[in-house]
Formats: sequence, C-alpha cells, structure tokens
Amino acid sequence: MEGNTGGVRVVSRRVIRPELPPEHETTVHLTPWDLPLLTAEYIQKGVLLPKPPTGGEHLVEHLASSFARALGRFYPFAGRLAVAEVEDGASPPSSISVFLRCNDEGAEFVHATAPDVAVADIAGSLYIPRVVWSFFPLTGLLPAVAAADSLPVLAAQVTELSDGVFIAMSLNHVVGDGTNFWEFMNTWSEISRSRSKLDISPSPPPPSPSPPLVVKRWFLDTCPVPIPLPFAKLEHIIPRRDHPPPPLQECFFAFSAESIRKLKAKANGEIAGAAATISSLQALLAHVWRSVSRAHGLAPRQETAYVLVIGCRGRVSGISPGYVGNAVVPGAVRLTAGEVMERGLGWTAWQLNRFVASLDEAAMRGAIAPWPRAPEFANFAKAAGGTAVHTGSSPRFDVFGNDFGWGRPVSVRSGGANKFDGKVTVYEGPGGAGSMSLEVCLAPAALGKLVADEEFMGAVTTP
Repeated sequence: MEGNTGGVRVVSRRVIRPELPPEHETTVHLTPWDLPLLTAEYIQKGVLLPKPPTGGEHLVEHLASSFARALGRFYPFAGRLAVAEVEDGASPPSSISVFLRCNDEGAEFVHATAPDVAVADIAGSLYIPRVVWSFFPLTGLLPAVAAADSLPVLAAQVTELSDGVFIAMSLNHVVGDGTNFWEFMNTWSEISRSRSKLDISPSPPPPSPSPPLVVKRWFLDTCPVPIPLPFAKLEHIIPRRDHPPPPLQECFFAFSAESIRKLKAKANGEIAGAAATISSLQALLAHVWRSVSRAHGLAPRQETAYVLVIGCRGRVSGISPGYVGNAVVPGAVRLTAGEVMERGLGWTAWQLNRFVASLDEAAMRGAIAPWPRAPEFANFAKAAGGTAVHTGSSPRFDVFGNDFGWGRPVSVRSGGANKFDGKVTVYEGPGGAGSMSLEVCLAPAALGKLVADEEFMGAVTTP
C-alpha cells in the first residue's frame, strides 16, 4: 500500500521488463525533433473502460503480462535516456549529448484503486474532475530529469473504479510522439484481448500486419550525430518557474459527425471561389479559435496565434510508417483577434489551411536544419499568456479500438502534463464516422465564458 492521492490509492508499483525482445541496437541517437522536448513533460493519455468481469489481482496480472509482451515489440520504451560528455575536438568545450540506451531495464507499472469514482463521474461530466490527473503516473517529470536520474521512459497505471477501469500511460516525449504512444496502446490492448480469459467482446477482425519498427533515427545529411548540446549539465536547460502555475480548468466537448459536417460546409461556403478546400479538422479548430478568443476577451488589435503540430510521416521522405521517435514540426498562424472574430469561420479556417499547405518537405527540412547550431527547448510556461491556442494529438489516432478484452472504451482523457491556458487536445469521437472530441484547458473565467457561448456550444453534443 503506497498511499492515497485525491481518492486514488496506489496498491502496488513495479518495473516490468520486455518479454521476448528481439536482438537490437543498444544506443539510439536523438534528432532535432526529439531533443527540444527534453523540457516538455511526458505524453499522458488514458482510456476509460467499462467494468471487467473479473477485477483485482487477476485483472492486473493479466494486463501486466500483456504489457510486457507489448514492450517486447516496442523495446526502446523499456530503455533509459542517458547523458555523456562530448570530447570530439570539434564541439564546444563542456558539451554533452543525450541518447536513448535500449537496455531493456523496464517500464513502470502501477496498480491503483479509486472506489469512490464512477465511470459516469468522468464520462457524464462536461467539466473534467481533477481526480483524473491522479490516474496517471510520472506527472510533472521532465525528460531532462529522467535522463539525469535514469528514470523509466514509459509508465502505465491501471486504476480500478467503482464500476470501471481507467488505463493510462505516460511516455517520455523525447523517446516518442503521439503516433508511437497510440501504436503502443493499440498493441497492448490487442495482445490483452487476444490472450484474455476475460473476453466478453465481439470477435474483432484479424489485425492488419504491423509495419516493422524503425528504431534508428532519421537525420539530415548535414546534422552532426550525436548532436552536441553546449551545456555542462543537462539541468541547465530546464526553464525556471518564478511563479506558481495559474489555476486551470478543463472541459471535454463532443462534436457529432453531423455537427462537424455543418461546420465544414459553413467554412467552405464562406470562402467559395478560393483555391482551397477546408478540412473537417480545420473547420473545427477555426471554430475553437474564434470562440476561445471571445472567451479571453481579446482586444481587436491584439495578436493571437494558433499553434499546430504537423506530422512529417508521409511528408518527409525517409520517415517510414514504422518510425519510432518524434516526427512532427510545430508552427503558428498569427492574426489579430479582430480578424479571427470578425472575418468569419471560413476565412479563419482558410488561414489554417494555407499554413498546413505551406509545410512541404523542403519547409520541414528547413525548420530543423538550424537547430544543432542554436538549440532551443520547449517552454510551455511562455504559452500561459492566454492569447494563443495550442492543439496537440490527432483525430486519426485509434483511441476507441483499445478494447482490452471486455469492451471498447467509454471515453478518453489526458493527464495533467503540459497543461496551460489555451491547450486543446483533439481525439476521434466515440461514434467514429467523422465525429471528434476536444479537451479544452483554460483559465476558469475564460472556460466559464466558453461554456456560456451559444455559438460555440451550439455545435457541441452535451453529455
């Protein structure tokens, strides 16, 4: 028994080693897509599941065994980040490098209980109860600290609720991105379902063959490998926080496929004649940007930004489907609040569309080329000003296919990592067929105004 946090009691904590990992390289050097995230907290996502027919130790041991098997495929996630001095004669004095050591040391696995929390407390509430953050392990841990202290790069937590289960993971963002996160979760749930004596789910179709993992990172030809970081110690890159974080609240908004179609049709109708077609996601994000700008009460001439993370898979040659590691480029569309709020949904979505279209392979290569000469690191504290919206994750990730053997997820939530005023996380909707869901994190006053915004809420399907 390890204690109680907000009604969540940790029953056990252990390290699980990968089952049957293949022979593999021991050192993976990290790229300009990976290293800036040394100062970003772990990726935290989890699925809310119905009550299994058997709980307690039997359930937990079954999930732990399946987790070990999934680690066997994704063996880099059982490794550790490591730091070494660079003494090659060409790098600046007092330089270090950070790399992933694939040593099969294992991932953390936590069993917890929350007997006073029901599935409906989470899935049936527009506002996300703060207890959800306690369902996630390694909250607040930075990859830079994990590297210095040789801590796990992956952890899972199974929390038994009064009438369901929440299965969460925390993945070191230097080691992998959202694509890798959900590929691991999909593999874990598939193994659990196929080996399950708990199985009460309809038989799923046979899984399509997974592409082989590509663990070796992709670098530009001009990039040094390993990349020397001009610091004597890794902790020197960690941004200082001079003030406590401001209060935040979160809501979970569902948008039906029909609602998404209406937003898309409206956006495209407003820009008829433009040489572009607004996508469903661009229409939804433009709707969010306009609504959040109103909720923040931004002055018409005040600059606002929408920060997007664009995937490189399929855009950059050399990044194969099985690539393990970060393959995303962040960028921002900057406008005045007056433009966003006054020029309409279609025009705002068109600005997002033009930005995404501008990120071809040459632009993505150009974005990372200067980084080794002038490294910069993520600092989400700078994003806390309330004038920007940042969207992470993707509706393309397979969230609701994560049936561990007793039913599909009821819903999905994220943990407390990397949260700030203006953070929006997008997921596929539980109904599929083009539906989507959003987690929106704002200052409490702004979130209250958003929930009271009739234009915004008119597109939302309430619980």
